[in-house]
Order: sequence, then structure tokens, then C-alpha cells
Amino acid sequence: MKKPLFVFGLLLMLPGLLLPAAAAGGLSAEQIMERVDQTVSAPRDQEFHVKLVITDAKGNESHREMVMMQKGNDRRMVKFTAPPEQRGIAFLSLPGGMTYLYLPAYKQTRRIASHVRNQKFAGTDFSYEDMEARKYSADWKAILLAEEDGLYRLELTPKEKTVTDYGRLIVEVKADIFFPVKIEFFDQANRQRKVMVQEKLEQINGYWIAKEAEMKDLQAGTSSKMFFTEVKFDSGLADDIFTERYLTR
Repeated sequence: MKKPLFVFGLLLMLPGLLLPAAAAGGLSAEQIMERVDQTVSAPRDQEFHVKLVITDAKGNESHREMVMMQKGNDRRMVKFTAPPEQRGIAFLSLPGGMTYLYLPAYKQTRRIASHVRNQKFAGTDFSYEDMEARKYSADWKAILLAEEDGLYRLELTPKEKTVTDYGRLIVEVKADIFFPVKIEFFDQANRQRKVMVQEKLEQINGYWIAKEAEMKDLQAGTSSKMFFTEVKFDSGLADDIFTERYLTR
């Protein structure tokens, strides 16, 4: 089997019976999520050029461009390249939940506190938490809800020490390549807040990628859609890219 890639470090209570741990071809829910995590760390590193379309509640669109770089499954750098008023805004995610934001207008780098991780990242429908690189099997408990139509459906709830704004996640995983194609996000009061869909799957250099990913804020009526236009894997990204100093470059 070719190695798949999960673009984001993100992952319903849908109808159906809970499956026993030995179901899904002998894999438990935890083992399925471990396989999903393996898709994140399959490439040594990855770089994407992204076009972003943000749609407000009235249907008005704004357009942005950015570069996303990741090394392993726990280091990620995001930099806006357009439009001019957004150019230079940068986000860094490091192991241990350490995240930083650089705002060129203020020439200031600040660490993102845990209590604001649920806020919108640079006006998009992705929160700071959504943008983090993370390993889900380490932070979330999993229950397998169903296996049908070539998909695993799982419910994730945070482990005791996990810091998150979400009360639970429901994820649909394409069973043949362990690739998440739909994620629903619920808050601590069990209200569904957002849904993300990844589509137009394509295999590049032995890795699977979704060429489009859309996040919808169901409460605000807004959406943000990413189009991945340039993709590079295993290009040897330097460690110093994933540092506070690089944020300002």
C-alpha cells in the first residue's frame, strides 16, 4: 500500500451500533487512529503552497495565499504571502503545545496562551488549535462507531491531560488508506461547531493528499477553503525553519 498523508493535524455521533474492539479488520479504534497518525509522519517533511478562500455569512469572498511547512508530526510553520496587508503573518507550532504568532505590523512575536487557542487564526475559520501539528492517538480516546461504505467512523474524546476547546470529535476515515475525509467538531456543551471536509484525493510521490480542504463554522455561517497548488515531500527542510527566529524572516 502506498503511504497516505493527512494534510492537517486535525481530525459524529452518527447512527449505528458501536463495533467491538476486534472489528474493522482486526483493528481497534485506537489502532485505527495510530494508523491515521502514521499518515502524518510518513513524509520526513512536507511543504505546501496554499490558496485560501474565506466566505463570510453574506457570501462575500476574500482571497489569501500562504506557505505551510511541516517536519515530522509535531512541528509546523505557516506564513501568509498575499495579499499585501496579510503578508508576513506567521504561525509556529512546536512539540508540547507550544504555539507562536508573528504580526509584522507590530514587529512582535507572542506565544499563544491556552485560553485563546479557540480563537480564529488570522480571520479564517480555522482556530489556532486547528492549525497545530499534533498526534491524535496520544491526546484522544477513540471509539469505533461504524464501518460501512469503505469508511471508519470514530468518536474521539480528550484524554484527562489533553488541553483542548473541543468536547469531542467525530471523524470519518477512508478505510483503505487511513485518510480522514470528514471531521465534525463539538464544543464542551456537545454543540456541533464546525465541520471540515477533505476531498479531491491525489497520490503524489507515493503519498496521498487532499488537494482541497474546507472548514465551515456552522454557528457563524462562514467558511474557509484551502486549495493546495504546490506540494513537496522529503525535500530536507532545515530545523531552523521551525524556530521563533524564523517567524520574522
